[in-house]
Amino acid sequence: MRKIISSTFLSLDGVMQAPGGSGEDPDGGFDQEGWSVNYWDDRMGQVMTELMGKPFDLLLGRKTYQIFASYWPHASEEEGAGPLNAATKHVVSTTLKNPEWGPAVVIDQDVATRIAQLKQEDGPELQVHGSSQLLQTLIAHGLVDQYRLLIFPVLLGRGKRLFGDGVVPAGLRLVDSTTSTTGVIIATYEPAGEIKLGTFAPEQAAAAEVE
Repeated sequence: MRKIISSTFLSLDGVMQAPGGSGEDPDGGFDQEGWSVNYWDDRMGQVMTELMGKPFDLLLGRKTYQIFASYWPHASEEEGAGPLNAATKHVVSTTLKNPEWGPAVVIDQDVATRIAQLKQEDGPELQVHGSSQLLQTLIAHGLVDQYRLLIFPVLLGRGKRLFGDGVVPAGLRLVDSTTSTTGVIIATYEPAGEIKLGTFAPEQAAAAEVE
């Protein structure tokens, strides 16, 4: 069984839209594109190198696929380009018919079912980068095995969020964390079942409050 790993750049208020630069994703009039760029340091580079240093396939939404496809085939000298270009790209889209950045496979129907089947197949881990709309489907169906979050010290106020409306309440377990010199928290979480509820109030006070 292969795991689905979500690798996401995230603002402190949960926005993941267009961290990389102008023109990346201005949907909804979003005007803070490129908000992650000036926080990059060597530690973050090490983390991304480690992420790319193991075998992986890509699981992407159409928009992220096209952003990657317009850049990485022409940036072969950059670190990470080799693994990204060589990886099989599983692209979720109902409109993409002839993906040019290959090897690529289009998933155009029964998305949750097909991806669940994909997880059961032999192969390397499936990395999800960007792809906010796709992630909502994966999260809703409990298909994400690990969240690798790079949490930037910025507040964006609006934009596409990793955990949108309708997320099923669930607990997470922190399995790794570090901090960059620029204040970016790099944390890895895995699903940990249902949320364990409790109270700080003494039992008698809690019972009285209920009455």
